[in-house]
Amino acid sequence: MNPIIELNQLTKFYGKARGIENVSLNVNEGEIFGFIGPNGAGKSTTIRTIMGLIFPTSGEAKVFGKNCVKDGPSIREEIGYLPSEVFYYDKMKVIDLLNYSAGFYKKDCKKRMHELADIMELNMNKRIEDLSYGNKKKVGIVQGLLHSPKLIILDEPTSGLDPLMQKKFFNIIESENKNGATVFFSSHILAEVQELCNRVAIIKDGHIIKVDDIKTLREDNYKKISIKSAHLNPNLFQMPGVTNVSNGDDQLNFFFKGDINQILQLLSKEPLKDVLIQEPTLEEVFMHYYK
Repeated sequence: MNPIIELNQLTKFYGKARGIENVSLNVNEGEIFGFIGPNGAGKSTTIRTIMGLIFPTSGEAKVFGKNCVKDGPSIREEIGYLPSEVFYYDKMKVIDLLNYSAGFYKKDCKKRMHELADIMELNMNKRIEDLSYGNKKKVGIVQGLLHSPKLIILDEPTSGLDPLMQKKFFNIIESENKNGATVFFSSHILAEVQELCNRVAIIKDGHIIKVDDIKTLREDNYKKISIKSAHLNPNLFQMPGVTNVSNGDDQLNFFFKGDINQILQLLSKEPLKDVLIQEPTLEEVFMHYYK
């Protein structure tokens, strides 16, 4: 496969403070590649270095085979970028802002701009200052995709979007990918990365700790289980795959890795008040799985 993003021992320090250290990975053409980690892990630093918005302390980042420091302007012509926080000129109307953005590209972007605005239900006649946080995020989505980029870089893209808009946004990304775009998707929400991505890299404390395909990650993933019962014996769940058991106030909590049917068979024989089976947060995965 042809690599679109190539990171080789990429390191960024802010003075003595660590941003990222020795980050190496390749993102292949046509992939939807997930980049996950807790807040402060180094996701945004990596992305800003790829974009050429900040320069590495050492190591190298390439996009389309070009160096991100030397060839930043030409690389960015083919990138659609949605940062985690979007800031605009408050007094501008949305339509004026998007037309201004479209003017940077050597192509007619108006048709695609209006298509995206319609899908995201974005009112382009409003001023930026009159928009909610979620609607400002929609502006960022349209702005980042209106030129049909070859590479789409998304940094925590769904924050501020309601579930319906998140689904529409994912549909847009999948459509862009089917049309040939490569996607680099950063998030701290494991579930949405699992839904969208082919492969994933996990970053923690500025270091890549795992690169794997989603199928393997799913098989390796834990479930977080909480059970409420007045007469539950904690020893009932002393079995392979059960970890981090804690109990109190008629509630038992634990992590489970394995065939969930084994747990359900045990639970079906017990008098329960309530049961909750959910994905652990990424922070919990790091705490209990990667330590």
